[in-house]
Amino acid sequence: MLKRAVPIVLGAFLLTGCGAHSLQELQGSGQMTHGAHGAADAGPAAVAGSDYNPADVMFLQMMVPHNTEGVKLAKLAQERAVSSDVKTLAAAIATTQESEAKLMAGWLSGWKQPPTPSGNAHASHGGHGMTKAQFDALAKAPDAEFEKRFLNTLIAQQDDAVQMAKVESMAGQNAETKALAGRVEASRSAQIKQMLALVGQ
Repeated sequence: MLKRAVPIVLGAFLLTGCGAHSLQELQGSGQMTHGAHGAADAGPAAVAGSDYNPADVMFLQMMVPHNTEGVKLAKLAQERAVSSDVKTLAAAIATTQESEAKLMAGWLSGWKQPPTPSGNAHASHGGHGMTKAQFDALAKAPDAEFEKRFLNTLIAQQDDAVQMAKVESMAGQNAETKALAGRVEASRSAQIKQMLALVGQ
């Protein structure tokens, strides 16, 4: 148990899998863009503007499966003997990631793009997410080890998210997608600091 409560940031985002993409990779090989430039939206919109480029598409396509995996991972904490702070954080992550995955899939659908990358895009972008063996090993970890291993896994995944969001901020074109990337970078960075404090308790 923790000796003191650590404030939980409820607006958590979680990305897992592919991270640290290069600017060239997220820009894509094509130079075409779609639609006309529009004003930035302060919050997430049900439909993103039609002005987008390959980097925007790839960012969202990578995030949808990452979020889905994140929900599965976060829900592990609800079934284990962890501190109340960790349970609260994990519940917030699961709730947020479910809604964000639906939002991003909706944006891709509006652009008539598939919700996930085709072919071996994950492999070509340097990550594969958690394997089933890794997930099962974490799920079966003894109670005495689970909380620290769980937090360290989330820290690594969120760092991937920060790196991907930074690339989207530089390479992307769509206002809504870039705004989302900014929120992802800020929330993940705060969560990393928070979880490092929890690990150190």
